[in-house]
Amino acid sequence: MNVLANNPAEITDLELVQKCQQGDTNSFRLLYQRYEQKVRGTLYKLCDRELLDDLQQEVFLKAWKSLPKLRHCQYFSTWLYRICWNVAYDYSLAKKRDRTKILHQAKESLQDLARVTNHHQTGLLQLHYQDIIQNALQNLSLEHRAVIVLHDLEDMPQKEVAEILSIPVGTVKSRLFKARKGLRQFLELQGVNL
Repeated sequence: MNVLANNPAEITDLELVQKCQQGDTNSFRLLYQRYEQKVRGTLYKLCDRELLDDLQQEVFLKAWKSLPKLRHCQYFSTWLYRICWNVAYDYSLAKKRDRTKILHQAKESLQDLARVTNHHQTGLLQLHYQDIIQNALQNLSLEHRAVIVLHDLEDMPQKEVAEILSIPVGTVKSRLFKARKGLRQFLELQGVNL
């Protein structure tokens, strides 16, 4: 006897599932029609509306692919709702991961922007101070500039500076004192507090 010849409402889930497991796609179509609104309603309550159609299709696609493995055919509705729950849960996890990923990317972008801005500001500030120092050095005589560059900026000992410049160590000390005083005065005039 052809099961589908009967009124579809009188055919049990068990009969339809058994026919599906034999490859009858028409029986699956009847199961789909029977559970379509129930699955959709469940997904609607568990997930966003925007992907409702896709999620519903995913539930029934998974059901179709897994139906041959269903051992307790009399529990089809419970099994189908379990698939529905798994799809909704997977969607929720993916959405949470995406949201976390987006938040993480946004946080990284803000941190990168802050680093670039800070680096840019620090770089600009350094350039500004370098310009001021350079102007201050240019404001000194060559003899005073040489002593301060070699000793303070190049970290050479006073004795070595004296040898390089062919002057006594006492002269190096004297020039250093005057050069530092001249730098300090110039920088204070530029608004740099030391």
